[in-house]
Amino acid sequence: MKIGILQTGRSPEGLREQHGDYDDMFRTLLAGRGFTFQTFPVLDGIFPPSPDAADGWLITGSRFGVYEDLPWIAPLESFLRDVYATGLPIIGVCFGHQILAQALGGKVEKFSGGWSVGATTYDTDAGAKRIMAWHQDQVIEPPSDARVIGHSDFCAHAMLAYGDTALTVQPHPEFNPQFMADLLDARGEVLPPDIMLTAKEGLDTELATAEMADRFTTFFKQPRPEKRP
Repeated sequence: MKIGILQTGRSPEGLREQHGDYDDMFRTLLAGRGFTFQTFPVLDGIFPPSPDAADGWLITGSRFGVYEDLPWIAPLESFLRDVYATGLPIIGVCFGHQILAQALGGKVEKFSGGWSVGATTYDTDAGAKRIMAWHQDQVIEPPSDARVIGHSDFCAHAMLAYGDTALTVQPHPEFNPQFMADLLDARGEVLPPDIMLTAKEGLDTELATAEMADRFTTFFKQPRPEKRP
């Protein structure tokens, strides 16, 4: 099964040699599960030729906000609406979670409550899961098609399901503890000191990485009706 990765951001340059870029992290997360991958760096204006250029689509995280006036945001929203109309499976993570919600009529804002960073517990339809987070923006109003399947004390709409067509999550199952530690060192100056301290103290927490990889795999591979034209 071919997965098209819509790359909307890049990991910090100083961390790429050790950890790879954001698309590489998803290749690692889903390695050995019967997928092939092709990355489309949409943040550089490089888009897939059509929705059927892959069997499923994955939207990465990004340091950008979905509400920013960037030249590739509107074309990405248009492409995602086209993919959604076909019924091909879409998974979105962090920025990917937010951009699909915005494209389908939801509302995303910089959250007045501040940051969620580090290992975070989410109450989901499959039980409590600890997953790495790094965000200030949130889906404030989900689209009408979406059903909330996960939340935290900080983020009310942390996981959304759009029937069997899309599954999106605010946290980062592709982030491992070492990358988070290095990310805190590289970009932690933007965080309040208490958030930084809590994030560093939680680096040894057991994460639901394998469970989320299983969920993503099942979602991509589940049988679906024939694609709509």
